[in-house]
Amino acid sequence: MAGAAGLLVLGGVTACADDSSSDSSAPAGDTSALPSNPATGDPIKIGYITPEGGAVSLPMVREGGEAAAQYLNNNGGGIGGHQVDLVVCEQQEDPASATACANQMVEDQVAAVISPLGAQGAVMLPIITGAGIPYISQAPVSQVEMVSENAYMLSGGIVAVLSGQAATAAQAGYKKFTVLVGDSGDAAASVQALGTPMFEQAGIELKVVTVPTGTADPTPQITAGLADNPDAVTILGDTGQCISSLKALQTVAPDVQKYLIASCLDKPVLDNVGNEAVAGAKAFTTVVVGADTESSDLYRSVMAEYAPDTDPAGLGYLGYQVVMSLGEVGESLTGPVTPEAIATAMSSAKDVPLPAAEGITFTCDGSAVPQLRALCSRAILVSDVTDDATLENTTAVNNGAN
Repeated sequence: MAGAAGLLVLGGVTACADDSSSDSSAPAGDTSALPSNPATGDPIKIGYITPEGGAVSLPMVREGGEAAAQYLNNNGGGIGGHQVDLVVCEQQEDPASATACANQMVEDQVAAVISPLGAQGAVMLPIITGAGIPYISQAPVSQVEMVSENAYMLSGGIVAVLSGQAATAAQAGYKKFTVLVGDSGDAAASVQALGTPMFEQAGIELKVVTVPTGTADPTPQITAGLADNPDAVTILGDTGQCISSLKALQTVAPDVQKYLIASCLDKPVLDNVGNEAVAGAKAFTTVVVGADTESSDLYRSVMAEYAPDTDPAGLGYLGYQVVMSLGEVGESLTGPVTPEAIATAMSSAKDVPLPAAEGITFTCDGSAVPQLRALCSRAILVSDVTDDATLENTTAVNNGAN
């Protein structure tokens, strides 16, 4: 799944919707003054492993997490009143560097490890949790991350994306759905295995079309893949695949309904394909940056203060959400902040709002998705993409015990 790591950044699992919604058309630049509540307790070490420096390099994920840590230390009361000492290790999305980072966390005796996303969880998690250290992520990639003890996934990853898309397609009355996915590793096979039962339950025929990774013009593959005229199509891949696939779709099937994840709505994509290529699409995300809500306003304000050169509309929210969530959960901590204390706090977390994701909450007691006990949420935000590529009419799907 390494080549598909960029697609696994969202949340949710079942096929029902609540009626929570928000208008996310507010300008993304709106910010507010930050509160003054500095942390005064002794620093606690929190490990932070991020994909950077290799074939998949996402520095904005580190920058979002670092901005959140600075906010907690200077403005947000820390974690249980303690300052956050973020111990950063950059893994290059290969087993060797991932193993080195995991071992560093154990040697540094961190109280918890945050790994917002990446394809090396199956390598790192056993080392970290084997040492009794909680492993916390925003988006799970591997099965190991979804089912392990002492692991806490704030979103449902690709499971959530597919189930949310199935629920939305069923509500629209669609009968055929096509997924475009790269050919790296077993990404296509995994999407087929995960998605088929979800779409079948929704009464929809699922077709997975493999597109060679790095292909500049996938028009032949997409033309063949859409020969049966699906009602909707989604692209599961990084920004490069989104660019090439959206360009091909504009030629092959310009009117087909598009279901897009965050990577296909990123600024580099829009700069290459134009807003018209995504206008009218449905967006599936776990953040809506422009929402006129207190939580989204705080996200924009923190990024403006502590990561001013990082686009808040990019993937920085992944790191931000996990660090801020740990700060929220950590309010219940008393006494020494040990790995055991953080594990207890995470396991006790119930209906905690996910930062900058109005309508999504997480519960980490194993009840969100019983068959995948490490998932703390099965919710995802579904929005309409406007002509200027902003999101509106956002609704939380699969939030709660439906």
